[in-house]
Amino acid sequence: MIDLTVVGPEVPLTMGIVDVFKKEGLSIFGPDKSGAQLEGSKVFAKEFMRKYGIPSAEYKTFTSYMHANEYIRLKGAPIVVKADGLAAGKGVFLTETVEEATSALNLIMKERVFGSAGDKVLVEKCLKGEEASFMILTDCKSVIPLATSQDHKTVFDKDKGPNTGGMGAYSPAPVITKKLETDIINSIINPLIRGLTKEGIHYRGVIYAGLMICDGKPYVLEFNCRFGDPEAQPILMRLDSDLFDALKAAADGRLNNIDLTWKDETSVCVVLASGGYPGSYEKGKTIKGLDPLKKRDDIMVFHAGTSTKKGGFVTSGGRVLGVTSLGKDIENAKNNAYRAIDKIHFAGMHYRKDIGDKAIKKK
Repeated sequence: MIDLTVVGPEVPLTMGIVDVFKKEGLSIFGPDKSGAQLEGSKVFAKEFMRKYGIPSAEYKTFTSYMHANEYIRLKGAPIVVKADGLAAGKGVFLTETVEEATSALNLIMKERVFGSAGDKVLVEKCLKGEEASFMILTDCKSVIPLATSQDHKTVFDKDKGPNTGGMGAYSPAPVITKKLETDIINSIINPLIRGLTKEGIHYRGVIYAGLMICDGKPYVLEFNCRFGDPEAQPILMRLDSDLFDALKAAADGRLNNIDLTWKDETSVCVVLASGGYPGSYEKGKTIKGLDPLKKRDDIMVFHAGTSTKKGGFVTSGGRVLGVTSLGKDIENAKNNAYRAIDKIHFAGMHYRKDIGDKAIKKK
């Protein structure tokens, strides 16, 4: 007997796996198909935010390449171009020139690199500030904020290169002060829950708000309907409560009975990626050096793009491993993570060297 199913990826959520389980009377953690639209369609999410007064960037939606192209040239750059549907974290283009923006538009709408996810595009004002991630557990009656974190989206150091699914994260995020957390709950989370309830969407799961903090004010860049990767890794390393109890309570609609406690330590996760990611990359590279790390209480290696071969691990995806550490502060946790990475090797292994530096500079 399975007590609870926790859905990790976004695709089965948007396809309605929760609806199927509920119909069979099975306990499952995650939003139903209607709630998963918050991630499955950027147009739905933007229209929802506009309707319920949730702060976000100015935008326009297009189904025509010609009209979107005209709008980009009218607005100028920098500007953000987004595929409407799911694109494995790669459908958002932060462009610095009109030429870059029209090239992104071409990839989405003409070359169809994301398939039907590019049937519609969003063209957004580019917000300048500092990004942060804010996740909550909810059963659409109660809300429990999780520890804060900050993701690193681009593939190279100093936030250079194309966007990825995430190259690393740390927790907590110093940019989210107690005052700002209260503002996020009042201006974003509470209106979101009220809106979901008004729309008849009974959301039981995690909501991830990707935020841009501009002049001390939070704006929503995106919503995800599952735990962020790699943000979840450092957050869960710091969790001192039983995760199962919290997820089961959310799925059962009794989250008001749960209190989460957190370790005083900080945490850093560094993603080890295949060479060439987020573009084309080779698979089947032997991974060495994992066994000694199993004995460490302050290190956890999360597997993402791996498979087994002859009793060992080989690469099977773009983002291969998430090396996650605890430490007394971000600098200490960062050093622990990179020392652990020194023991790991696979051909073509690529990772950022600056995960956590933004937080360290704020000390």
